[in-house]
Amino acid sequence: MRSVRKNATKPMNKLKPTAASAAPLAAGLPEPALAAQAMARVLQPLARLMIDHGLQLPSMVELLKKELVQQAAAAYGLAGKGSSDSRIALLTGVHRKDVKRLREAPVSASAAVPLVPVAASVVARWISEPRFLNADQTARALARTPRRSGVGEPDFTTLVAEVSRDVGARAVLDELARLGVVELREDGYVALKTSGFVPHEGLDESFHFLAANVSEHLATAVHNLAPDRQGPRMLEQSAYSQDLSAEQAGQLQQQARRLWASSLRQFLQTATVAEQRSQADAGPKHRIRFGVYFHDTLQDAQGSTAPETQLGAKPGIKVARKYKRKPSL
Repeated sequence: MRSVRKNATKPMNKLKPTAASAAPLAAGLPEPALAAQAMARVLQPLARLMIDHGLQLPSMVELLKKELVQQAAAAYGLAGKGSSDSRIALLTGVHRKDVKRLREAPVSASAAVPLVPVAASVVARWISEPRFLNADQTARALARTPRRSGVGEPDFTTLVAEVSRDVGARAVLDELARLGVVELREDGYVALKTSGFVPHEGLDESFHFLAANVSEHLATAVHNLAPDRQGPRMLEQSAYSQDLSAEQAGQLQQQARRLWASSLRQFLQTATVAEQRSQADAGPKHRIRFGVYFHDTLQDAQGSTAPETQLGAKPGIKVARKYKRKPSL
């Protein structure tokens, strides 16, 4: 990923989003040295995650071997032949005996968090579907059941049923209340506390979103860098700023949150229409994820970040006074 320094004398309002440019990679030519440099930086927060949560090297080496074998078998097989143990060993560097062992190991059940995706989808529909919005586009309070609602008013049970018929409205309501996303009012109505699904979640939910958000963000960058990439590049951009005071960094974070709330509502309204139009299409179905982040950290005297003094990552978009931008790949 390359960064571009813009003219620092230009006013702030001249900063524009980068195009999905960057010179295309030569097809079929891997770049192991460049990939290793990028991996070294990607591994920095992963190393902190390991240390924070007691994951030691032997278990992570085994996990890496397993994922290398699975990805090689799933995505790098020969046409009509699949992948032999020897071919996987050649592609990954995993010993052939380990390849055989891992391929023959029973598949363990994943530790799913079934209510989280449903709860998030309910909130997404709540803040994007016009029937569930007030005149000022804020989420309206909903009666818990049709019996409690007024004539022609939407209710929470109907909202959940439109998202999923596999999970009951009471279970979803209990989960949203547990996560601190909704308020259960004495008049029998349910009010949304935030402008999006921003739960005060426990560890299960936190790790669920870590896996979903970070893995698909990284998968986008990996797709864009693939030597044999098929199709156009996916959107993967950010802007950044440095030499900021703590107060100015905090103000940018609040601005990022406001921009995200506005963009999220518009995007979800469009996505709702897209889902409805896709129901009649019998072709293959796609899943998409559109996300944003904001990261605030101390920098050293040379302007680079100092990981050991990290202040923390928060949702948002990273923006810049020195007009440095990372073009999408």
